[in-house]
Amino acid sequence: MANKESNSYTIIYSITMVVVVGTILAALSIILKPAQDANAVIKKKMDILAAVGITAQRTTADKLYTKHIVSAKSIVIDKDGELRVGIDPFNVDIQAQYKNKTLKPSDFNYPLFVAINAKGDTNYIVPVVGVGLWGPIWGYLSLKDDRKTISGASFDHKTETPGLGAEINQPFFEDRWIGEEVTESGFTVVKDNSGSEPGKIDGITGGTITSKGVEEMMNRCMPIYLSYFTKTTKTAKL
Repeated sequence: MANKESNSYTIIYSITMVVVVGTILAALSIILKPAQDANAVIKKKMDILAAVGITAQRTTADKLYTKHIVSAKSIVIDKDGELRVGIDPFNVDIQAQYKNKTLKPSDFNYPLFVAINAKGDTNYIVPVVGVGLWGPIWGYLSLKDDRKTISGASFDHKTETPGLGAEINQPFFEDRWIGEEVTESGFTVVKDNSGSEPGKIDGITGGTITSKGVEEMMNRCMPIYLSYFTKTTKTAKL
């Protein structure tokens, strides 16, 4: 009979438990991955729809996405605003792409979604991604048919501080972007309540670093799309 008080028994028992628990966790990960991937797809559709003011539930996201997003006209462009063919814009993972430090800027893909909002107007939805105080932040911006005026915004985060930087996904902050125009001058997030001036948006009190993170990702991502829009004329519009 094994001596349960011996060092060898303790070591063998610990190793066995690590192997057993590790095997169980690995099996659960494999089993749950399809469901996790499906949930990620639904969440992405909900975020895209939110940018054009359409609130979707997990049970309605697929139907609403099919109804409002014109997949046949949605495209992918490169960093110079040139069209890339053969790539499904929905399958471009902008967060993974942004975090991958081995990719060159020329390797990046930039999705552009065409949507018909609840009023029947054509909108153009573009994703943005960046870094807040504690981790990644991202969002989707919708532009009016003029392809320069922001008609909606949907931001989110992973680990920002509740009540402070985490407030970027609240309507009071997202709505501050509506009506702003995308220009070469970019945007400035301010904390002196001067956000009424064009190109300036009031930040979140106590969430300065996260607010500036939103500013950075907007000013890094939006010029790519501005380049594409300026290269395509009204007659060649999507």
